[in-house]
Amino acid sequence: MNYNYNKLLQPIKINGMRLRNRIMMSGMGTFTPMVDGTDSEEGIRYYEERAKGGAGLIMTGAMFLNEKTAQGGPTLALHSTRAIPKATVLTERIHRWGGRICLQLSCGTGRNGMPDIGERVPISASANPSFYNPDMICRPLETEEIKDIMKDFSVAAQFALNAGFDAVEVHGHAGYLVDQFISPQWNERTDEYGGSWENRVRFATEIVDSIRKVVGPCFPILFRISLDHMYKGGRTLEDSMPIIRLLEQAGVDAIDIDSGCYETMDYIFPTCYTGEACMAYVCEEARKHVSIPIINAGNHSMETAVKLLESGNADIISFGRQLIADPHFPNKLKAGHREDIRPCLICNEECIGRIFGRLTQLSCTVNIQACMEGSLEITPLPSPRKVAVIGAGPGGLEAARVAALRGCDVTIYEASDRIGGTFRAIASAPFKKRIRDLMEWYGIQLEKLGVKIQFNTKVSPQDPCLAVADEIFAATGSVPFVPCISGMDDKKVIDVTQAHIQGIEEEHVVVCGGGLSGCDTALELAMEGKKVTIVEMMDACARDVMMINKLSLDRLLAEYKVTILTNTKVSGVTEEGVAVETAGGDKKVLPADRVITAFGQKPNSSVAEAIAEKYPLKTTLIGDCLKAGKAGKAIREGFYAAMALQ
Repeated sequence: MNYNYNKLLQPIKINGMRLRNRIMMSGMGTFTPMVDGTDSEEGIRYYEERAKGGAGLIMTGAMFLNEKTAQGGPTLALHSTRAIPKATVLTERIHRWGGRICLQLSCGTGRNGMPDIGERVPISASANPSFYNPDMICRPLETEEIKDIMKDFSVAAQFALNAGFDAVEVHGHAGYLVDQFISPQWNERTDEYGGSWENRVRFATEIVDSIRKVVGPCFPILFRISLDHMYKGGRTLEDSMPIIRLLEQAGVDAIDIDSGCYETMDYIFPTCYTGEACMAYVCEEARKHVSIPIINAGNHSMETAVKLLESGNADIISFGRQLIADPHFPNKLKAGHREDIRPCLICNEECIGRIFGRLTQLSCTVNIQACMEGSLEITPLPSPRKVAVIGAGPGGLEAARVAALRGCDVTIYEASDRIGGTFRAIASAPFKKRIRDLMEWYGIQLEKLGVKIQFNTKVSPQDPCLAVADEIFAATGSVPFVPCISGMDDKKVIDVTQAHIQGIEEEHVVVCGGGLSGCDTALELAMEGKKVTIVEMMDACARDVMMINKLSLDRLLAEYKVTILTNTKVSGVTEEGVAVETAGGDKKVLPADRVITAFGQKPNSSVAEAIAEKYPLKTTLIGDCLKAGKAGKAIREGFYAAMALQ
């Protein structure tokens, strides 16, 4: 279908700020600020690249007022004039490309404070249990402390003016401290900041007033708020309407809206399972209650963005991880090259996953340059090489792409009849659409770069193509691991990759193995109406799934009535089905018309190692043929292999 993206590319004004288009970069923590409260060169270059790529408005990640309230990651020191000069460098480098930049202000995460960061006992509106440790009860803020916070917002607003920011946004989102005052489930105060909904919103409106007194009438103030907490007992869409009306009356110039909170964290960081435009539904009702511009986030594609803008229910679309994956997508749209936009996989693995899991700066599964734009700039080789790539999985494709960008003559040798390897083969479910999009993108980019692909070609160490190559990238991938269990040769047994390729027609299916691949396959089949059972020997399924993604996956597995047997091992396949044994020693046979093995993958390394042995000085092994892992690992290794050429 042909889309007209002009609506997304039209200018718009928020109070006195004119934006060149309707594309906003979402506020996302980067973990790039340094201990002195200034952003690093990596962080500045990261934001600059998105402005250079054409985004109309760059939103910083949440910046905390001071160290006391900063119960999250590293932040700009808004309370210190020493941080202003470097912040000015940031804003000037955004302006240099025609973009605008908004400083997102937060007085803290409150009960959502990360463990061991900030105050030992978190602050909150009331004596709420800490999100991460319910046994720890938060300390309610005293009235005088609230007054001090208002002063801190005034200081932060002056910081924004001095550093040259074009707007500020109040972070009242995600169940953070501001939201804890607004929401009745977290606010049990009996003073002027509690009780009626007007009193509960007082904390937020006083923040807006504190900022407005500093910045004046024409400087834009945005407010980020979740309109639907999406859990029983949380604030509903209906509850939020008088709140946003009051915020407009208080002087807010635009509202940045979606849904979710930490109790429904997979909407704070939407997953592939929640789908595209998963929070656009809040805009229609909001439009009835406010006249100021509405900004919406939530797994938008360019197409869902246009649809929402054309409905009139939103004015600006907020793209987060898509701008991490491809910082230049606005300019590509403007130039009429939608096909060149690298899709975000919505995988959460290398962005929020790195921050949550490793407390390190964000990156991206498909864009290895994210937050490393300066040091990982792709430059031509002084003497281009002839490169042979063995295998067209994600690692091989990325190695070929980057080598070609560096001027190399690249040929891929692929044993099957298409690119993508196992990664593409298992991407048949509706919720894996972005993987299919990525493979299509690789195909287009490699064709444009002149990379030659020889399909249905198995390479051995003796082949002449290896002898004439200057560099060899062996990316032969992995193969299914099959344990020594009786009945594995039964005709109803199929490995998980072939199950995706061939399809499953049978009604009763048992999936042996409850890792990500097994669970995704079970969910896909259950969505087709099949009766599916997962057998997993560990005490929980999806242990290899990123925590936020697991919330969505577990919910959908329950919704589609997938039977899950944990602490249960497969002892054999029989004529009737699958013989299993529980940890307690109970044995039974699960009836099955089809048995899918998903015991994991092992390196397909024999050919790669033989090639490396014959050509040790010019062979690099990439991805699963070294160690089976996720696609992001293979893409990263492919990128580095091509970047290492000298």
